[in-house]
Amino acid sequence: MQKAYQKSEHEIYLENEAGERIAEILFPEVEPKVYCIQRTFVDDSLRGQGVAGTLMELAVQAIQEQGGTVTATCSYAQHWLEGCIKTIPVHLKEAQ
Repeated sequence: MQKAYQKSEHEIYLENEAGERIAEILFPEVEPKVYCIQRTFVDDSLRGQGVAGTLMELAVQAIQEQGGTVTATCSYAQHWLEGCIKTIPVHLKEAQ
């Protein structure tokens, strides 16, 4: 089954047939051209299918397309970004 990711200005998400969000990533612009990944969520029914990683890839791509820099307060996002720090412009911020 192909997943249809929905995109808006500062979020990417998946909905089930009932219109409920079953996965999401939120990345508001916290400073000019600095986008902070604040939340990643994946429903238990999707765990282990690479959905969180795909959300991260899509978010980073969207941020780069806007000429932005990535930061994160979400612990999952911080860990994911640390593995990619040599290939994308990233500024990591400690979770609060």
